[in-house]
Amino acid sequence: MSVVTRFAPSPTGYLHIGGARTALFNWLYARHHGGTFLLRIEDTDRARSTQAAVDAIIDGLSWLGLTWDGDAVSQFERRERHAEVARTMLAQGHAYHCYCSPEELEEMREQQKAAGLPMRYDGRWRDRDPSEAPAGVAPVIRLKAPREGETVLQDKVQGEVRVQNSQLDDMVLLRADGTPTYMLSVVVDDQDMGVTQVIRGDDHLTNTFRQLQIYQAMGWTPPDFAHIPLIHGPDGAKLSKRHGALGAEAYRDLGYLPEALRNYLLRLGWSHGDDEIISTEDAVSWFNLEGIGRSPSRMDYAKLDNLNGHYIRQADDGRLVDLIGPRLVTALGRDLSDADRDLLRRAMPGLKARAKTLVELANGAQFYITARPLPLDEKATQLLSDEARAQLATIAGRLKDASDWTAATLEGIVRTYAEETGLKLGKLAQPLRAALSGSAVSPPIFEVAEVLGQAETLARISDVAGGA
Repeated sequence: MSVVTRFAPSPTGYLHIGGARTALFNWLYARHHGGTFLLRIEDTDRARSTQAAVDAIIDGLSWLGLTWDGDAVSQFERRERHAEVARTMLAQGHAYHCYCSPEELEEMREQQKAAGLPMRYDGRWRDRDPSEAPAGVAPVIRLKAPREGETVLQDKVQGEVRVQNSQLDDMVLLRADGTPTYMLSVVVDDQDMGVTQVIRGDDHLTNTFRQLQIYQAMGWTPPDFAHIPLIHGPDGAKLSKRHGALGAEAYRDLGYLPEALRNYLLRLGWSHGDDEIISTEDAVSWFNLEGIGRSPSRMDYAKLDNLNGHYIRQADDGRLVDLIGPRLVTALGRDLSDADRDLLRRAMPGLKARAKTLVELANGAQFYITARPLPLDEKATQLLSDEARAQLATIAGRLKDASDWTAATLEGIVRTYAEETGLKLGKLAQPLRAALSGSAVSPPIFEVAEVLGQAETLARISDVAGGA
């Protein structure tokens, strides 16, 4: 039997980071088995579902590289099929009409609450003659759930989980207005779409027992279930807005690479020995449900930063230029020229060795293509004393005669001058860094000079040293 998994988000907001991990696990499981990964938008809650949220989910999945097979399915558009199944269960005696008014249901709940009982439907219309129905009341259709015994789930992560059927009431399948409920829609869609594995958060575990009763009523074989623990914040509490960025697009805006976030989310609840850095190819090859732990995972932003830094160092230089380009355009207020892009590509080996995010990379790269005279930050200004400026003017005279404009040659020229004057190399390199980058921090300064080229290097030194 071919494996079919699905990711089924509700379009009420962005692609939550927990949802992104669920999508990743489903995608990996399907790809590992050469199966199919489907996307279903569970948009039956029309009051809260928005097209903007659908677009955000699709955009987030696409950015992460979690491509699905076929077209995305709208659950709302399948509502007639869901209602048909409810009517089938009614005809087969596995469901019944309930004519309780909202007032009756509220009174029932209040009485149960006052008696300290669980609040659930008491089944008063379960075996009642429909001829007793009050006039003018549109009924709902409820599942005639088993009252004896228990419902057993053999979960691929949680193990065997049992619930007494007496704890589950007769849930509504079809509302009075004819619209299906979420519980019914999910089961029908999974059945019709041929889903073989349902991999989702363990906050759905209680829903599963109710859904299994629908499978049983219809005589359908349920898929295998795997309920994965939720992601918690660094403090161990359930992940919430106060823990920071939650949506996939937020992590993109913060400068993370999709392959880094995929790797991080994979290791957030799944393990393969001591491996931390796992390529997408290895992830597809190695992924299994046995590697998923039963305990919640904690977000560790420092670990994510370090992992992202690794992937930035491994990334193609041209790709990185393209990724930081829009940030530089915003910072500089102008488009990048071909010369800018060429310079940035040549500078990238030194830049990416120091950056953990694309934001840091863009900030670090900006000085290369900033128009002269270069703005100096406070520390750079402090480094450029009158004495330092005079030394830079002398160094510029020697650099002007350099026939081989490479980092090694340039360092040799400055080192020779340092030895002649009895100065330490750093005493000269730091003012040079300030002049060329406008900061006290940069990639190795002689590499910077090589990338900038002779004319630009000498011009930047002249801007701060003048005729000193």
